Formats: sequence, structure tokens, C-alpha cells
Amino acid sequence: MALVRCQDLQKSFVKGRETVEVLDGINLEIQQGDFLALMGPSGSGKTTLLNLIGGLDHPSAGAVEVGGVPLNEMSARQLAKWRAENIGFVFQFYNLLPVLSAQRNVELPLLLTPLSSRQRKANAATALKIVGLEDRAKHKPGELSGGQQQRVAIARAIVADPTLLVCDEPTGDLDRETADEILSLLEVLNQEHGKTIIMVTHDPKAAERAAQVLRMDKGRLAQEAA
Repeated sequence: MALVRCQDLQKSFVKGRETVEVLDGINLEIQQGDFLALMGPSGSGKTTLLNLIGGLDHPSAGAVEVGGVPLNEMSARQLAKWRAENIGFVFQFYNLLPVLSAQRNVELPLLLTPLSSRQRKANAATALKIVGLEDRAKHKPGELSGGQQQRVAIARAIVADPTLLVCDEPTGDLDRETADEILSLLEVLNQEHGKTIIMVTHDPKAAERAAQVLRMDKGRLAQEAA
């Protein structure tokens, strides 16, 4: 079953007197439970496509549906609520709050939910256990390695049990060994926890972990490989 549908998706930006076309007629379906890697040169539109699927931006034309929900028809407020309930974000640079412990960083998305403080703590503890960091719950980001910080970021992304994980260069700031550990964790989330994952990456080794690889060039899907 298709979880994500993009139909004739276009995105442009106005830069001075010039209109820059970033996405040019993207048609794409992503199945429930898939692990998809998006590759391509800088400026090819990968992150823009990821942002549209994750509800961080509106298309200039065309339609995006996730789980049957038409994102392009939603207001900014509606999108914010929908993202909190359905999307987990993992970025290259962790985006953890340095003054908060790992536990509190993971709890942050749950502040937008009606869960009690006790339930938020329990859910955060479960997420940290899934990523193998239950023993680092009280540590602040500055007391953790880069790989551990990314694990905390992944725990934060999954704490609300999202439908979809969108990952933008999740291993781009890590050494090879640590990157492989993070990719193995993403595989576990996909294969054992049933998470659908879309990952933007420049790293061929990272792309090899995905079940499907799509290549983008100049705002279009250029090539598909199994």
C-alpha cells in the first residue's frame, strides 16, 4: 500500500527577479514499510522533496499525500499538528538542546500531545532503550559522542511512534564506523519496528542499506535502482 504519493509535484523559489525551479513534475509513490534512499548532486532537489513530504513546506503546484492526507490542502497550523503526530525528523546536525538531558530532549515532541508528564517520561525511556542509550538518559549532549547524539536525535524522532521517518544526511557528520552503526539502527527501525524511512544521502555506502534507491538531477527523478 502506498504511504506517500507525489503527483506532478513542482516547487520554485523567487530569487531577486529570477524564478528558480527546484522540483519539476515529480511523480512518486512510496510503499508502507519501504526504506528509500534519495541520491543526487547538490542542488538536485532532494532536500526540497523531503521537506514537502514531511510537511515542512508547500509545493508550488501538484499534490502530496501521506497516509491519504493531502498535505497541500492543509494550513500551517494543521500541518504542525499533523507533523507532530505522523513524522519523525532526523537531521545531519542532531539539533539537540545543549542544556537538556537526553531524556528531556527526547520528550520534547511529546509536549505537543495530551500525554501526562509520567507517560512522556515512560515513552522517552522506551525510545532511548530502542536506540541503546537507556544508560545515558541523564547525560547532556556535550557529554555524548557524535554517534550517541544522533541516537538521541533518532529516539526523539520515534518517540511519538510516527508513520514516517524522514532523514536528511543522517550520517553526514559521522565517521565511517559510527555512520554504519546509525545505518544499522535505521535498518532495525525499518525491519523490526515497521517504520517507513526516506533518507537523503550523498554516501553510496548509506544508500546500499536502503531497499530502494532513487536518483535526482535538476529537479527530476533521473534513475531508479533496486
